[in-house]
Amino acid sequence: MQLESQVLNLDPTSQVLGQEPIILFGILLLVILVVPILFERLRLPALVGLVCSGIVLGPSGWHLFKPESLMMRLLSDLGLFYLMFIAGLEFKFQFFRQQKGCSLVFGSLTFTLPLILGTLGGRFFGLGWYGSILIGCLLASHSLLAYPIISRLGVLNNKAIAMTMGATVFSDIGSLLILSVCLSIVDHGAFNLNQIIRIFGSVIIYFMLVLVGFNWAVKEFLRRSGDDEGNKFLCVFLSVFMSVVIAQLMGLDTIVGFFVAGLAVNEAVGEGAVKEKLIFIGSVLFIPIFFMYLGLKIDLPVLFKGYNTIKLLLIIFVVLIASKFMASVLAKLLYRYKWQEILTIWSLSIPLVETTLAVVLAGYQSRLLSPEVLNSVIVLVLITATLGPWLTRLVAGDGVGLTGSIAPETSPIKSPYQESESGNPNLTIVVPVYNPQTQKHLIEMAALLANQSQGKILPLAIAHATSQMDTPQLEVAWQRSEKLLAKAIAQSQLLGAKAEPLLRIDDAFAPGICRAAREQKANLIIMGWGKRTGLRARLLGNVIDNVLWASHCPVAVARLVESPKRIQRILVPIENIVTPTLTAVQFAQTLADANQAQVTVLNVCVNEANRRQRRTGAIQVAARRSQLSQLVSKLTLANPPEVQVITHEDVAQAILQAARLYDLVVLPLTRNRTTPGGLAMSDITNELARQLTCSIIIFGEPQQNQKLVFSKRIPNQTITV
Repeated sequence: MQLESQVLNLDPTSQVLGQEPIILFGILLLVILVVPILFERLRLPALVGLVCSGIVLGPSGWHLFKPESLMMRLLSDLGLFYLMFIAGLEFKFQFFRQQKGCSLVFGSLTFTLPLILGTLGGRFFGLGWYGSILIGCLLASHSLLAYPIISRLGVLNNKAIAMTMGATVFSDIGSLLILSVCLSIVDHGAFNLNQIIRIFGSVIIYFMLVLVGFNWAVKEFLRRSGDDEGNKFLCVFLSVFMSVVIAQLMGLDTIVGFFVAGLAVNEAVGEGAVKEKLIFIGSVLFIPIFFMYLGLKIDLPVLFKGYNTIKLLLIIFVVLIASKFMASVLAKLLYRYKWQEILTIWSLSIPLVETTLAVVLAGYQSRLLSPEVLNSVIVLVLITATLGPWLTRLVAGDGVGLTGSIAPETSPIKSPYQESESGNPNLTIVVPVYNPQTQKHLIEMAALLANQSQGKILPLAIAHATSQMDTPQLEVAWQRSEKLLAKAIAQSQLLGAKAEPLLRIDDAFAPGICRAAREQKANLIIMGWGKRTGLRARLLGNVIDNVLWASHCPVAVARLVESPKRIQRILVPIENIVTPTLTAVQFAQTLADANQAQVTVLNVCVNEANRRQRRTGAIQVAARRSQLSQLVSKLTLANPPEVQVITHEDVAQAILQAARLYDLVVLPLTRNRTTPGGLAMSDITNELARQLTCSIIIFGEPQQNQKLVFSKRIPNQTITV
């Protein structure tokens, strides 16, 4: 009878599911997997889709998730903390150093004007002084959501853009400091000068202790502990924990501790696999859940109830747009920037994400801000996250007008593999041998390049080290490596190439390859295409990823469907003609000279007439062709490649169509630091690698070759490779 009553009194499906945390967590994973993909195909930011999902699944929709549930609060807090930590971890200090004076000035302008106007707007709306100050505070920061767009255009060298990048940390720190001061005053219940002095004194001591002390301590630990990734992870997380604990002991908000911790370990961790995986952990799980939690907090009846909420949203939106534009115009008056530069930095400073959300949530939890303000600010974040990148694409154009501050290139461009560290112009090529199925074609390609430059091949075999050097496992690995090397040497001799075998015992394959290449002063590493399947490869990357991160010289990752001797036509797509990576062009031409083949350098001029009613005319195509020809001529090649510029609405599809006439496509590598599970490639390169049926070479360059150079403003564009 009791069972029948339970069946007859079943709760609605949403309530039943809401009582099962495992089911809810599975639904969360499904949402953060599917929704971002759908919204990216709609050319909308993924965070917009996640917030909308929270609205649909939350109290305003299906009542499946509750914002006050313990699981959602815990996961959302982790997401917010991770968001602030990554904001500090990803800050580009090189921009601040190169444009330190300008960044401080523009940071002061883009922080002070929104703060003042936002505070006045809050008072106009009837908020208290502390709430009004927080309104101004959350408008004072900005997020670099359009950084991938600027990076793809290759205009990071521009002084105005670098100034905006450097000003980000100033505005973020300023907003978090004011938040800490307001919360501390509210906690103590009184406002007096001594309390303000004490708070600012605590802040200064905290920043000096964490930014200077922790930075030094982490660098020293990593220097002494070696390259072990586990030690680096533990060291970083310990630093974050200690920073937050110290912040709480000194009466500062926890959010400040996470952000400053990210800044403290930023340079100590550096660019590499550890930083990539730190970002990966948060970006695939905790941060998406946090954005979904924001959707749960939006109360649609409150948002659309009456005129006050819409009025507040309009006020803060107008204040944001006007104050950021005023700061950009003042920067133009001070530094004589062009209007295209001013509009670009204005669009870069519009998006509000991490710091703004941290401020509004902290203000809401401390009851300084009302639910109407919380709802309005979340909607404002969605609007600016969509509007800012769109404006950046619109005003930045193809980036050619933003190159006036790049240092001129007065001498011909030399490839990093053209000349070794000892001054010897001959190529030294390291070819790791492991897979007998791909080894033959790799050795053939290395032999062609070595014979063309009177260089040599270094077939390299790695025997995995064990704790004892007399174990049977090591003996088996050693014998297998010797057989592979003997086969490689025999093949090299048949091809007439000089070869010297290398057999190395190492703990891991990727570090062993990179260390051997460095010891031999190699100019190039040629590797076969590796498998991307398996959980470990997706989460931690494979040998190719790690070699691309750590190598001191260029790396050519080849998928060859036929013998390199049969290659007669080579295509090299250049996505960015402002600051292109031309080393791949020189590599392709060296290979072509060995086969009497033809190289074509291709640039696709995007025709966006359907999207923005803009047409790409013949004049622009001719200008691009002339510009690209001048860039290629700086390589001083004996047989210059053919240069083509075509118009198309889809860059990837244009390259796929053109590649049907070619035997080999050389794709310059653009690293994506937020995608560790896969070759670190741009979206276009990733699509091409999946769909091309001819031979492919992914050509990646080391970090030191991707430099930023600043100098006096000049009217015409120049190159830094």
